Amino acid sequence: MTRMICTLFFVPICLVVLAGWTVPVRAAAPEEPVVLEEIVVTAARGVEEVRKIPANVSVITAADIEESGATSIVEVLETLESVNVRSYSGNPSQAMVDLRGMGGDNPFGKVLVMLDGRRMNRPDMASINWLQVSPATVERIEVVRGSGSVLYGDAAVAGVINIITKKGEGPPTVDASVMFGSYGLHNERLGVSGSEGTLSYSLSGENLKTFGYRDRSAFSSKGGAFDVGYDATESVRVSLGISFNETEYELPGTLTQAQMAVNRKQAQSPAHLNDESSDRYGNIDLGLETLLGDFGELSLGVAYGTKTIEADMPSSWPPNQYNRYDMGTLALTPKYVLENSVMGHANTFTAGVDFYDETMDLEQFSDAQRTMQTHAVDFTKRSVGFYIRDEFHLAPSLILSGGFRAERATIEGGYRDFSAPTARFNPDRKIHRGRAWETGLTWLFGERSNAFVRCGTFYRYPFLDEQASYLGFPITFLDDLEQEKGRNYEAGTRLFFLDNRLRVGMTAYLIDMRDQIVYVGLWPTGQNRNLDRTRHQGLELNARYRLADIAVVEGNATFSSSKFREGPYSGNDVPLAPRATAYLALDVYLPGGVTLRPEVHRTGDAFLADDLNNDTEKLGGRTLGNLYLYYKPSVDETELSAFLGIENITDEEYVTYGYDMAQWGAANTFCPAPGRTVKAGLSVRF
Repeated sequence: MTRMICTLFFVPICLVVLAGWTVPVRAAAPEEPVVLEEIVVTAARGVEEVRKIPANVSVITAADIEESGATSIVEVLETLESVNVRSYSGNPSQAMVDLRGMGGDNPFGKVLVMLDGRRMNRPDMASINWLQVSPATVERIEVVRGSGSVLYGDAAVAGVINIITKKGEGPPTVDASVMFGSYGLHNERLGVSGSEGTLSYSLSGENLKTFGYRDRSAFSSKGGAFDVGYDATESVRVSLGISFNETEYELPGTLTQAQMAVNRKQAQSPAHLNDESSDRYGNIDLGLETLLGDFGELSLGVAYGTKTIEADMPSSWPPNQYNRYDMGTLALTPKYVLENSVMGHANTFTAGVDFYDETMDLEQFSDAQRTMQTHAVDFTKRSVGFYIRDEFHLAPSLILSGGFRAERATIEGGYRDFSAPTARFNPDRKIHRGRAWETGLTWLFGERSNAFVRCGTFYRYPFLDEQASYLGFPITFLDDLEQEKGRNYEAGTRLFFLDNRLRVGMTAYLIDMRDQIVYVGLWPTGQNRNLDRTRHQGLELNARYRLADIAVVEGNATFSSSKFREGPYSGNDVPLAPRATAYLALDVYLPGGVTLRPEVHRTGDAFLADDLNNDTEKLGGRTLGNLYLYYKPSVDETELSAFLGIENITDEEYVTYGYDMAQWGAANTFCPAPGRTVKAGLSVRF
């Protein structure tokens, strides 16, 4: 372990030292204007330049999203290093986003997703509905890799994804777009934003629908968002955001290799011919920011969100489950930031409190009309966390950072079986106490380059349906199930060459986890236990080069290893964690406002879900090629753009998820991914 840690830290630092001789402190004037460094709010919960943060950070702008032709945020994220996306049906509402090779069936539990500073993660073992946030409402997406438990607490194990929505600014602006594509895809978006004096506003709506690549894989999403901000004084600003979404989707189930050979578009029959779900979301966010002059800045966030999910799952086991979930989340997040000078050195101090009150009521019925109730589950999860973080400039170009968090979470719930009164657990509860610390060192050199080292600890609380078993057997509340914990080590650098036209980034990381939650034993007597330690380590690379006004080439690659370190599976790979991914894209600027963009995305193979023994066939690797053509004519006072895209241009047959059924004496099952897809769209801004 010591040798590995030394290697992870030593190699990047050596490269940085060498680079310091080649990157001038004051570069010559570039041929084109230098774009100012992006800002990011997630890593330090305050506005700060990317290069000052000791982490590998990616920032996706609204322009990036618009030019991608993406119908969901997931489509944008999957082009980034260390990001692996898989889905049961090609439906973004259920997509599972994995960072840094966490693998397993619930990687989403180790990636925290924030929307304007509010947690989106569900308290039960399910991924968020990515369709509840329209790409048209997004100002930027910030992906901060590495543990973030000090500032964010639970689930920030492999990284934090913060989605920041658009705020009105300047004269009124109207954005409208329409998109059509294969499998009956159509997507319409409309937005209005601007500001008038001390008042800013933003209003948007979207409608999305598709038949889906497979039988019974259709989904639709419609929703809207409204945001208003008011500068009450020069030092006080209040904001209000309201959003809603309704998503409906079908579930086609899995297929065997033999079934895919006959027809990979078919639904699993007859089991999954009636599986479907209808989800409704509503959110209200209220913000208050107060500038205190020399005494810093105080802010308060108050948010409340609701989720209502009606899921028809007749294929589930036990069979014929027709469930209704009602979830509510109340969040209070006061924060204080003080920027001052300590002994002549710049210093930024941050302190805050995060209070979350989450409820989940589950009603189970035996019929689709929901007239015969069989079970009821009531859960609450309340947490209070206190955190501090400080950034001290040892020198103008050298920043020392550190922080600590203490949190207490209480999970409490009860279960009732109306047909068998003895099959229940009375309201029971478990108290978790989370502790996390981190420290980092960042060196700034050149105009925009940096290098960093960072280490710290993290934790993840069990999902509600990990802490208690209530959807199958045995029915029990696991009082002895503890939170997952671990340590994170990483070092990296971001270098700029050739008058900032060439950017090269590299980050090495090591994540050691303990008390990992694993389902042990055979159904129906098995249950969740804290057992296996795992180690996740890897190298992330990215680069971008601009050749004058002719072309831009960019790409990234990730090489990783995720293994069990002890127990019966010691030395085996963690399932569903590919060892390598790569992405390469080229923008060629042609005359007349036309851009041609070919891109290639490679993902290596991985072991199937639940193949802890690593003894059955693998989830095959894939190489996907996409081709896009963009047209942006020059029109006075109006911005027009059109695009045509072909995704999976070679029509490769691949899957992103598969399950090891061989251990039960059956054929392995898979979820086929979409074949060749054509998209075309038109947008206008005035």
